[in-house]
Amino acid sequence: MDDNGCYRDNRSDFIRGAKDIAKVAKKQVGKKVGRGMDKMTDEYTKRSYKRFEEEDDEDDYGGVQGSDGGYYRNDSRANDDEGHSDSTEGHDEDDEIYEGEYQGIPRADTGKAGSMDGVTATQAQQFRDLSAYEGERRKDQEELAQQYETILQECGHGKFQWTLYFVLGLALMADGVEIFVVGFVLPSAEKDMCLSEPNKGMLGLIVYLGMMVGAFVWGGLADRIGRRQTLLISLSINSVFAFFSSFVQGYSSFLFCRLASGVGIGGSIPIVFSYYSEFLAQEKRGEHLSWLCMFWMIGGIYASAMAWAIIPHYGWSFQMGSAYQFHSWRVFVLVCAFPSVAAISALTTMPESPRFYLENGKHDEAWMILKQVHDTNMRAKGYPERVFSVTTIKTVKQMDELVDMGDNAAWHEKWRQKLTSLFHQVWSNFQTVFSPEYRRTTYMMMAVWFSMSFSYYGLTVWFPDMIKYLQKQEYSSRTKVFVKEKVDHVTFNFTLENQIHRQGEYFNDKFMNLKMRSMVFEDSLFEECYFEDITSSNTFFKNCTFIATLFYNTDLFKYRLINCKLINSTFLHNKEGCLLSDVSDENNAYMVYFVSFLGTLAVLPGNIVSALLMDKIGRLRMLAGSSVISCISCFFLSFGNSESAMIALLCLFGGISIASWNALDVLTVELYPSDKRTTAFGFLNALCKLAAVLGISIFTSFVGITKAVPILFASGALAAGSFLALKLPETRGQVLQ
Repeated sequence: MDDNGCYRDNRSDFIRGAKDIAKVAKKQVGKKVGRGMDKMTDEYTKRSYKRFEEEDDEDDYGGVQGSDGGYYRNDSRANDDEGHSDSTEGHDEDDEIYEGEYQGIPRADTGKAGSMDGVTATQAQQFRDLSAYEGERRKDQEELAQQYETILQECGHGKFQWTLYFVLGLALMADGVEIFVVGFVLPSAEKDMCLSEPNKGMLGLIVYLGMMVGAFVWGGLADRIGRRQTLLISLSINSVFAFFSSFVQGYSSFLFCRLASGVGIGGSIPIVFSYYSEFLAQEKRGEHLSWLCMFWMIGGIYASAMAWAIIPHYGWSFQMGSAYQFHSWRVFVLVCAFPSVAAISALTTMPESPRFYLENGKHDEAWMILKQVHDTNMRAKGYPERVFSVTTIKTVKQMDELVDMGDNAAWHEKWRQKLTSLFHQVWSNFQTVFSPEYRRTTYMMMAVWFSMSFSYYGLTVWFPDMIKYLQKQEYSSRTKVFVKEKVDHVTFNFTLENQIHRQGEYFNDKFMNLKMRSMVFEDSLFEECYFEDITSSNTFFKNCTFIATLFYNTDLFKYRLINCKLINSTFLHNKEGCLLSDVSDENNAYMVYFVSFLGTLAVLPGNIVSALLMDKIGRLRMLAGSSVISCISCFFLSFGNSESAMIALLCLFGGISIASWNALDVLTVELYPSDKRTTAFGFLNALCKLAAVLGISIFTSFVGITKAVPILFASGALAAGSFLALKLPETRGQVLQ
């Protein structure tokens, strides 16, 4: 029994000892977990602790109950290695230990007031935390800008930048092509689609409206999901809808495709310049961004040359009955999608901007790309042994925006939440462009962009319209007039053009296999005449009488017969087609392409001069100086009374004003920080397209009426733009923010 009793006593002691060990172990584990959590959250809560530290000079706090029922701090945190203060610990009836976070207990008589004060204090604390976050982020961005410039200096300028130059140049070339496509195909497309004047006007403006939307949307997205990815998406949309527009038959579907194509290409300019600038060191940035502008000119030359080579060849076509037609102008539209497709293919081989990665906390990805830039340039220069010396790069502090969608959420609900979150991020970033720090700069840039675009696009469209008007005037001056002629038993089988016949009499005459261009018959008599296989444009019969006359396979529809009498006359197998209000022969088509080619080529000297001087005289001097000279050149428009004079003035204006655009692009890139760069650039470029629509609509309305109003509008806008440009900060010699 003694042995058994001893055994039971030993066993009881052993169990009590095990319980004590387990209790101590559990206590220590809980305290260590609490210390770990405190250390993790200490960075975000240090300002909260300062409120308590001001009440006492000790290093720690603990919950010790005072005589007033409140809490004050003691030195319990000095014993941090042994756990938290016992005042935060409690014991249940089984002696199990729990540890809670210190919250503080308000006095019983001030419960409600304390609760309200807590809410106010929480809101104030959140505001202070956000301000502190913004301050830390701005400091990180400043440090990153300086270090990034040093890294680009080490990487050098060489093969990698030149490769990226040509890749992004293709994307910029696609933008230049898009501007010219609709203008070149309109004379031919109006035949296939029976376009009225309002429809032609809408088709000309729809591209600018699409580019306006695209610039804003893609510019905002590029600051959130990346330059390269956004540019690939936008170019893909452009190429797909440009391809579709080549095949669709109806006006509405063609209009929609060109709108969507414009939305896609709208992201090209803001993303391309921002993307390329983030691979350029400070001393190379202004010059090489100006060289990049050359590709917009190359796009215009490409479009003019392709139109010249393809559209007049009407034999390059086929049709399937009367429902489907594919004429040469559709081949031209298809060919104009090639630069965009080529840019997509080339861009897949290029990396994302490392600056974008660093702004979004992706250090390793950015380091690998910068090492690739360094190694590519060093190998091309013959120094393959040089090692990329950078080991650590500053990244910008991030604020995580988490969206809890749950594990059971449907896929479409997850996508909706992601898109909603992305939209809020883009919109919030756009609003910061108008924050007090950037508000003045943004408003000034808006005024400069608007004035430049209003005058430039308004005049560049007004010039061709004025040339067409002068052509019409010159064509009308050669009109032949025949009065009271009598023609009997004559067969007309040759082209009749630019003639007016008044009070004529035609008896038993045949008009066969011929074209009538700008023909007018007034108060004439046609008796027993025969019209067969007639194609006409701008041809009308006014107050005429037709007796026993047959119309077979002609396009002389009844709406070409104005106030005419038809006696025993018949129309058989009328041609399907449209009433064309203007002359559109091959010579005029070639002239349109040739003028566009010359106007685009004329910007070459301005591009070269701006590239060579951009880093020498500065962005503001280049912008203001070019605008002033362009303003002065506007006054020479009053002397443009001939076709050749207008062409010369068009070339002069384009060659001078291009320097302003190059300086404005460089200035826009350098005025905004990397996390807002494409957002601001996209918004300003969207405003540019809006100003273009307004300028084109206003300037073209004065064609044939007066030159004074367009000249005053253009010169006034350019003068205002040059004045405001001098109020902007100079960015030459500064690191990229």
